Amino acid sequence: MAAISFRADHFGTSGLGEVRTAISKTYADRRRRPFGGSPSILGRPFMTRTTPPRPVDIEEDFPALAAHRRTATRLHPRHGVPGVGDSSVAGPLLWPADEPWPVCTAVHPKGTGHLLSDVRLRRRIQDDARGRDFTEDEQRLLDAMKAADHVPDLRDDDALPMLAVAQLSAWDIPDLVGPEGHDLLQVFWCPFEAHGPDRTIDVVLKWRRSADVGTVLTPQPEPPVAGREECVPTMCVVHPEQVVEHEYLGLLDHGLQEEISAWEEGLLDEDGDDDYEEGPPSAASYATYEEYEAAMAAARAEEPEEIDYMSDLSIAPGWKVGGFASWHLTDPAPVDCQVCGTAMPPLLTVDKWECDGASRSWLPLEDRDAADDPRVIDPVGVYLGRGLMRVHTCPADPLHPHRLSFQ
Repeated sequence: MAAISFRADHFGTSGLGEVRTAISKTYADRRRRPFGGSPSILGRPFMTRTTPPRPVDIEEDFPALAAHRRTATRLHPRHGVPGVGDSSVAGPLLWPADEPWPVCTAVHPKGTGHLLSDVRLRRRIQDDARGRDFTEDEQRLLDAMKAADHVPDLRDDDALPMLAVAQLSAWDIPDLVGPEGHDLLQVFWCPFEAHGPDRTIDVVLKWRRSADVGTVLTPQPEPPVAGREECVPTMCVVHPEQVVEHEYLGLLDHGLQEEISAWEEGLLDEDGDDDYEEGPPSAASYATYEEYEAAMAAARAEEPEEIDYMSDLSIAPGWKVGGFASWHLTDPAPVDCQVCGTAMPPLLTVDKWECDGASRSWLPLEDRDAADDPRVIDPVGVYLGRGLMRVHTCPADPLHPHRLSFQ
């Protein structure tokens, strides 16, 4: 990565056609920023998102976990149109007009993949058509959106503008810890998984003092193409909420791990003892099989959900700042600063899911009526690694090179 001067209109725009332009404008006009809650940098308000209280006070049962507690700020991204000074995902940045925009200078194919304009329009069409069939115009547009060599004149060694991924303010996000005096983090990546020995995206962090920014750069550059659609985040407003997390189970001392596992087994035994003490009711006791099925469904709905440490009491899912790292797909691996050797906690977690079936207890109260809505469960549309990427920074000096880890 390097930072050089770059014009936003360097590549121009692809001809999308009158239908594509009209539909895109229609969907863009429907996007509105939600209101309510506390202000961000420029005074724009946030809506509230509230994580339900944890089903049990785990520190009451295991006081030793108090030494393994840490806060995290869940971002709760949701579709919306943020302002240039707001904390956001994929929104406009508070970027000085006289400062070069970050670019990728690594040698890799840069013109072949999915047009960003196609990715965004596809998602808008799919959102708008939820619950109905696509119109003929919509279906024709969707069918035409294919990965291709869209910018054949773009060479592998050309400088490519990085994609703006997030802007995070310490005024909004209490767990955002950066260099002294810096209150704003801007996150970029190159949307091609072609970097380094692991062939991943390349992430760039820019810390700055928001008060130092005068005239803001507009329009702001971006690459015309991404290697995969899932490397392109959907624009979202954020609803920061600080929560408490506890260390990943596999990193606790062995004795505490065994105590927690035994406690979980005890909960399962209790649930099993409570289920149908006299045996499950027979279908023959109902007038129809449909009545029996309805009664069983109602009984299941009233059953308390199973509780386990990893899913409900340890690490929050979704996009967040701070907190602990989950190693649910691999063994825990040290992430140490390559300059000073200090252990590097996660600064930013980029998660495919805001919650899944196992972590449903973390779903905000405000979203309970939309628990299966993709705009709640997968609002950003990003899928990196096997679903989760973390950006780690050095607590001794946040300007030391960051590192990435994936799950």
